[in-house]
Amino acid sequence: MSHRIIVMGVSGCGKSTVGEALADSLNAIFYDGDDFHPQANIDKMASGEPLNDDDRQPWLEKLAMTIQATNGNSVTACSALKKQYRDILRSAGNTTFVYLHGEKETLLERIQGRSNNTEHFMPASLLDSQLNTLESPSAEANTITVSITSPIPTIVNDVLSQL
Repeated sequence: MSHRIIVMGVSGCGKSTVGEALADSLNAIFYDGDDFHPQANIDKMASGEPLNDDDRQPWLEKLAMTIQATNGNSVTACSALKKQYRDILRSAGNTTFVYLHGEKETLLERIQGRSNNTEHFMPASLLDSQLNTLESPSAEANTITVSITSPIPTIVNDVLSQL
């Protein structure tokens, strides 16, 4: 059976980095959810305005369809902040969420220290909005919660041991 893993959390938690490493370990296709945003969403976030549920709905549906159509293992980096967003992604079938949990100070430090800020359209000013929107998935089925304070290989090994 194929693994469909969604690496989730707020900006700065390491979704893309952990997701790529996990995908390599599983010989899986990696998708970065940010690549699926329409330009209007990117422009909105880049201007410092948080997305609302209406902005996210078609983006999440497109991502779920892509995951569902993928043959073999896939790992997707996607914030998936609310349960209703995760439920859309669950429609892809057989999904496991990896929740990267971190403290605000650590997240902010990571966002501000990014060397590739031009590639990220999520400004640090939106971190509070994301943290306020986040509905912890820790109690949901098929969810693995890991701390972002561990090194990437440790996080990946932890996830692999729990799959």
